[in-house]
Amino acid sequence: MSTDPGAVRERAAILRRGTKALVFDLYGTVVDMQAGLTQAATPYLEEKGWDGAPHRFVTWWRRTHFENSMIDSLCDRGHTSYREISHRALSYVMDRCGFPYTQKEVVQLVSQIEKLKPFPEVPAALERLRAAGYMLAILSNGDRDMLEAAMPHVGIPFDHVISVQEAGAFKPHWRTYAKAAEIMGVDRTACALVANHAFDCIGAKAYGMRTIFIDRRSRPFGETPHRPDLIVENVTALAAALA
Repeated sequence: MSTDPGAVRERAAILRRGTKALVFDLYGTVVDMQAGLTQAATPYLEEKGWDGAPHRFVTWWRRTHFENSMIDSLCDRGHTSYREISHRALSYVMDRCGFPYTQKEVVQLVSQIEKLKPFPEVPAALERLRAAGYMLAILSNGDRDMLEAAMPHVGIPFDHVISVQEAGAFKPHWRTYAKAAEIMGVDRTACALVANHAFDCIGAKAYGMRTIFIDRRSRPFGETPHRPDLIVENVTALAAALA
């Protein structure tokens, strides 16, 4: 995708003309999941005497969670809750680390997901987008009750907060994006999915939504026919492009 300023402005103009709803991923896009969970896990890992880097532990946990959630969706034998997937993933990582733990400790660490804070630039940027007339929504792999508990910590009002539980599958299954469009009452072609994860953008684009990739880590999007409509470094840059 061209990074020429003129081409970027043209793509942003096309998005402005046709987009009614901005549909945000929550974990890693609106809230800082990596930093928040690393902060929560650090004292726990120190107590256990684990000598690895806490942020690597969290990365391992999150990757294991993602793998297990994709297996759950592909098996298509009934939706497993996000919380249960996270319990399983964290227990697996702790087993691999080789230190003793209790199920109560697993539950306590997973509960920290509900207390994550937004990236610093997000609140002001979303207010700018709201003032510009966009419908703002969350579409998250988190469970309904987890999202309800999280919203006071996020501290940002959204027009819709949608769990994939409504669709019975995890993103990037097409049903999740279809259910979000149905709940919002907006045609999929007028929705733009905003995510820090390429897989989420690819799933939404394949379904027929527009997509915006938040490239916080300056990493390549990867080879795919389902390219994002716009790539920006953070939500402030998104607001500057669309508001």
